[in-house]
Order: sequence, then C-alpha cells, then structure tokens
Amino acid sequence: MNGHDLLLSYTVFCLIMATTPGPNNMMMLASGVRFGTRRSLPLAAGVAVGMAVLFAATGLGLGAAFAALPALALALRVLSAAFLLWLAWKIATAGPLKRDHDDLTILGFGTGVTFQWVNPKSWAAAMSAAATYMPESAGFPTVAAGAAIMAGVALFATTLWIIFGTWLSRFLHAPRRAHAFNIAMAVLLLASTLPILFGKLAV
Repeated sequence: MNGHDLLLSYTVFCLIMATTPGPNNMMMLASGVRFGTRRSLPLAAGVAVGMAVLFAATGLGLGAAFAALPALALALRVLSAAFLLWLAWKIATAGPLKRDHDDLTILGFGTGVTFQWVNPKSWAAAMSAAATYMPESAGFPTVAAGAAIMAGVALFATTLWIIFGTWLSRFLHAPRRAHAFNIAMAVLLLASTLPILFGKLAV
C-alpha cells in the first residue's frame, strides 16, 4: 500500500470510529440537547485534543506499556467503569431542559480532554490506529500528523452529533419527554461502552 492509499485508509478508519455511536457521541448528543451548539463546542474541541494526545501517546509507546502491564489495563477498566456509571447517572437525573440555569456543569473542554483517558472506545481506536497504520519506526513527525488527522476528524464528527442534539431539543421541552430522553441517553451511553470495556481494551 502506497503512502496515499495508507493515508486515505487511515482517514476513513478515523471517520468511522469518530462518527459511530459511542461514549463521546452520546455525550455530544446530550450536550447539544441541553446546551445548544455554541455552548457545546468547547466539549467537542476537548474531545478532539484529547483524542490527538491519546493517539500520540499510544503511538509513542504507551500502548506497549499496557500490553506489558495487565494490572495497569485492569486499573483503567475499573476507573472507566466508575466514571461512566457516574456520567450516566448525571445524565439520567439531569431533569427537564433549562438552558439558562442548567446544573449539568460537567461538560466542557477539560471534560472532553480528560474523558478520553477513561473512554474505552477512544483507547481501542487509538491502539488500533497506532498498531495498524503507524510503522514501528515512526518518529514524532509521523505520529503528530496522525494525531492531527484524528483530531480534525473527531472535531467534525462530534460537531455533527451536537448539531443533531440541538435540532432534537425542540421536541424535548415537555418534562416527560426530557426525562425519557435523559434515561435513553444514559442507557445508550452504557450500552455503547460496556461491550468494549469488558472485551479487549486493545483491538
């Protein structure tokens, strides 16, 4: 496979991983519903930066450390499960839409960055991408280029989910509908994560 084909294949891989349902996109959808597009963009930017940093760290050897230290991978699973259960609870109990005075304050740039380190789908994507598309001799410029592509694709995909959530919010101002949506988002968040979390962290 020549360089152009490899780049195209890698970009398509990133696009598929970034656009399909998962913890990031369920969080984006919920944020778009509750906060609207503009207020949710820092979260999307945080996810993009977090994915780039995670991919770069994996490409530079962090993935090998997890393979060599099973206890470290187990600790990550436990931390991921605890955080995701807490996040699902916060979403499920968020109450009706009140964009002017919303108490769901966990969603922002910092959350987007740090969440990638406990997001099993992000780990699976980063490790798969590094193992499949990064040669063993890849230096920092190659890894940085791969990280930049992943960040750009992630920002594009998460913004689409936010816009969808903003559009969906017009149908959710009734408290009963909002409550049903919150429960559904919490369930989908866990359903899209647990199979990855309790399967192999590195694909």
